[in-house]
Amino acid sequence: MSVPTAAPVAAPPRPHTLWAAAPALLALSLTMLVEMIDNSVLNVALPTIGADLGLGATGLQWVVGAYSLTFGGLLLIGGTLGDVLGRRRVLLAGLVGFGASSLLVLLASEAWELIAVRALCGAFAALIAPGTMSLLFRLFDDAALRGRAIGLIVTVSMAGFALGPVLGGLAVEHLPWQALLLVNAPVAAIAWWGVRRGIAPDDAADLRPGSPDLPGAALSVVALASGLLTLTVAVEAGWTSPWTPLVALLSIGAGLAFVRRERRAGAPLVDLDLLARPAVRGSALLQAAVMTAMVGVLFASTQLFQLVWHWSPVRAGLGVLPLVLGMLLAGPLSDALTARAGHRRTAAAGVTATLVSLGLLAASMHAFAGYAPGLALLAAGMRLVMTTSAVALIEALPADHTSFGSALNDTAQELGNAVGVAVLGTVTAAIVGTGRLADGWSDAVADELVRSQRVGFAVLAGLVALIAAIGLRTLTDSTSTEEG
Repeated sequence: MSVPTAAPVAAPPRPHTLWAAAPALLALSLTMLVEMIDNSVLNVALPTIGADLGLGATGLQWVVGAYSLTFGGLLLIGGTLGDVLGRRRVLLAGLVGFGASSLLVLLASEAWELIAVRALCGAFAALIAPGTMSLLFRLFDDAALRGRAIGLIVTVSMAGFALGPVLGGLAVEHLPWQALLLVNAPVAAIAWWGVRRGIAPDDAADLRPGSPDLPGAALSVVALASGLLTLTVAVEAGWTSPWTPLVALLSIGAGLAFVRRERRAGAPLVDLDLLARPAVRGSALLQAAVMTAMVGVLFASTQLFQLVWHWSPVRAGLGVLPLVLGMLLAGPLSDALTARAGHRRTAAAGVTATLVSLGLLAASMHAFAGYAPGLALLAAGMRLVMTTSAVALIEALPADHTSFGSALNDTAQELGNAVGVAVLGTVTAAIVGTGRLADGWSDAVADELVRSQRVGFAVLAGLVALIAAIGLRTLTDSTSTEEG
């Protein structure tokens, strides 16, 4: 007598309308929204946080940069965990950790505690980000419906970029600054419910064997963190202090150990053979370069508005809206330029716009009438470079490595984020000093802050020009505008 076997469980039907996928779209939109907001929301509150916790320029640098450091450093390991353990499972775990770690801000009464909370939030965000777009692709069978869903989520992301500084300004004027991080908890809870409710469990057949390269991830974070810390130590302890070369050597040693590990690992975190492809390497460099400029300017601008121009936090938040205008206007222009001139020339136009904008911003630090066009031009240049570079990177990879390409895009951007904050924070500390920016505030100190930001923008321009010169050589004249 034979024993009947259980019939396989049929996969739930995929939604045929956006409304039918509402819980999942809400969840995935919220994950994108909170990532965008968390990258910018604290910028407007930096003067308030500095005064409350007694932070100077380097301390504020790490409050902002700690999130980008762990987020960017762990994105690739987050993507690998999703491929091995399941994208839905890892996204749910990331949302729980992200919400819980945001609540820890209530216990942060010292600067190092706030920096630790930000770093922890970034680590859990790295578990969230890689799975968001892959789950969205899995949600629909119909390509047109999938395209509409992607457009919806991208719109929500742009809204997050716009609303982050504005909401930050409103919160700082009417609530304790800790509320800026506490809001992550209910948002993460709603997103968790939406993922559980609207996205089917992971199919074991879609997972790949192997284990994530945890030693490689640890070495990459150590190399990046100690590299950025070298600048801070040099300013605070002095360039001739023995600590400065020691920290620099730690960064170099960890970087070399990371490369050796990736060449020998059975399942490396980064396939160095893919990075050896010129277009892959160059596209990542271009994205990191323009993001360095964007984030450095945003970090400096909110302090300029409040500490030099004496704007309220709300007005300072509204002051960065030209960035959003520039991004929106450059969207159609990017596709048109790429179709007509190709990737290399379009990216070169974006780099040129970025460099011109940095000069305009440096010359307009006493008048918003000149500063606003500089912000809009900066965002437009960034959009041109980011769009063409992302497409060029995906085109240069094998068809079965598009998830790696998406994670590499995000990683390059977040590394640029961390470097931009580190550069402006270090230059400000070197010129204004490492003490509290609110101590002894006067017109003379305001002039020093303006001078430090002009020097910082010049350094950013040099970095963008150097890195872009390498990256532009690798792009082709392809006219593709689709990321596959």
